[in-house]
Amino acid sequence: MNECHTKTESCVRKAVELKKELQRLVKAILDEDDYGGLQVTNEALRVLSCLKDLKLKKSHSFKGGAAGDDHLLGLPYEFRCPISGEIMTDPVVLANGQTFDRPCIQRWLDEGNRTCPQTRQVLSHTVLIPNHLVREMISQWCKEHGIELPKPIKDTDEDVVTDASRSHLNSLLEKMSSSLSDQKEAAKELRLLTKRMPSFRALFGESTDAIPLLLSPLSPGRADTDPGLLEDLITTILNLSIHDENKRLVAENPLAIPLLIDSVRTGTIETRRNAAAALFSLSALDSNKLIIGKLGAMTPLIDLLEEGHPLAMKDVASAIFSLCILLENKRRAVHAGAVRVILRKIMENSLVDELLAILAMLSSHQDAIEEIGELGAIPCLLRIIRESTCERNKENCAAILYNICFTDRTRTREIMEEENANGTLSRLAENGTSRAKRKANGILERLNKAALIVHTA
Repeated sequence: MNECHTKTESCVRKAVELKKELQRLVKAILDEDDYGGLQVTNEALRVLSCLKDLKLKKSHSFKGGAAGDDHLLGLPYEFRCPISGEIMTDPVVLANGQTFDRPCIQRWLDEGNRTCPQTRQVLSHTVLIPNHLVREMISQWCKEHGIELPKPIKDTDEDVVTDASRSHLNSLLEKMSSSLSDQKEAAKELRLLTKRMPSFRALFGESTDAIPLLLSPLSPGRADTDPGLLEDLITTILNLSIHDENKRLVAENPLAIPLLIDSVRTGTIETRRNAAAALFSLSALDSNKLIIGKLGAMTPLIDLLEEGHPLAMKDVASAIFSLCILLENKRRAVHAGAVRVILRKIMENSLVDELLAILAMLSSHQDAIEEIGELGAIPCLLRIIRESTCERNKENCAAILYNICFTDRTRTREIMEEENANGTLSRLAENGTSRAKRKANGILERLNKAALIVHTA
């Protein structure tokens, strides 16, 4: 694992020994009155030559890689580990911002060092963060020069929880009870660490106090909360929710979901978007769908969807779709005005794919069907079937129309008139996907029965 560090350590140790020996020999030469110690002089020259060779070897290591690595002669200095002088295969960032190869710096830390080996700065923590940018740049350089980048030596795993990580998390959580500047600093770092390091997300599951401590600067209705602090903490909750074991842990905290719902309503657009994304992530558990729906998430989510901010719409739509898988939340969405908002956005050609999927799901609810008809959606749905190149959209439109036909008979004539004029459903029954054909044929059968009844009457 630590070949790079061992090489450097060995060179340094040998250099120190040679220098000591040289000092001894030079002193012996100087102390000789007649300068007659030829053997001592020759020995001093030999040691000096060894020291020179060692220096050259070390210089070659930093400029051209290890012996035999002539293909790395043009490698930029920034792509070499400051400890080993060799190409970095797994670059990581230390607390002070310096980049090293993981095996080398991990060995340095494992030996108990708490300073940067390059700058000698004392480190605020020992968590190593992958430097994806440098890794990508090194990879690109290797490709351009026809060099195969060596595989990283995985002696350590960023997914493994270390005592250093635990200690650092505790120190950051303690700052949540400190001054505003400390809270903001800690929240920003927690946001970064929980985004980049799965091990840090997992750490929160080890203590029942972690989530309460994280959220301690916040409270429902928090009008005076610093916007930046709020954004960082909400985003940290989003990052934590990605870890499956945390989904239940977060939802069971009495403060977490109310804060997320409140943050969908107010705050920076990034805060609102990430709060919606967190609700979507947490809703992967059916038990969480129920909690989120009961606590009133649907109305603020639909309001944010109606605002139509391009940064937030996709996350909001994803949250609504996931929550509406639960029957009770479907009813809540319909009563909160989801049908009206969704139809307006579809007619504006905004996020059509995602919103049609939600509308198809809602169309199994009686109140939704009535509202879809009242809002004049039928011509719009048939137009999408005719004009769209997306088969899934055609399927969803056919599913909605199918539910209308079998639930609201007053709309049958409207669909029949359009079919007689354009033959939209007949073409779909011929050329659509298996699901679309099934729905289109079902509608056509219904229309034929209705026409027969009218004709007989």
